Amino acid sequence: MSQLPQSSDQFLTPEECAEVDATLMPARDRFTARVSIYSLRSLKQIAQAAGITIDTLTEQQIIDWVEQDPTLRPEDGFDPNFKRFFARLVISSLRPLKQIAQEADVAIEALTLSQVVSWFEKEAKARIDQGEDSTFQG
Repeated sequence: MSQLPQSSDQFLTPEECAEVDATLMPARDRFTARVSIYSLRSLKQIAQAAGITIDTLTEQQIIDWVEQDPTLRPEDGFDPNFKRFFARLVISSLRPLKQIAQEADVAIEALTLSQVVSWFEKEAKARIDQGEDSTFQG
C-alpha cells in the first residue's frame, strides 16, 4: 500500500495523480478524491502542530491553521476568500476521511493513498449504480 507523502509543497505527487487517474471514476469523483488526499496531508500537519490526532481537531483549529499558513500569502495571490474556501474544503474532507478510516479500522493518520482512492472508487461505483443523483453514503 502506498503511503501518503508528508510534504505539502505540491498539491499531489505524480504517484498520487497516477493512482487517481488510473480509476474509472467520473471527473467529479476524481476531483473529490484529489482534494481529500491533499486535505489528509494538511490535516496531518495541523494535528501534528497541535499535538493531537486528526479526529480531535476542531473546525476552528483548521481555520486558524489555514489563516496562518505562510504558503497562502496575499503577495502570492491568495486572498482571504481563498483561505476561507480552502479551510472549508479541508473541513469537508474530514467526513469521508473519517468514514474511510472507520471502514479500514485505522486512525485517519494511518490511511494510505490506496485506501483513500479505493474508497472513492467504491463510492463512485455505488453512486452510479444507484443513479447519478445519489451521493456517497455517510
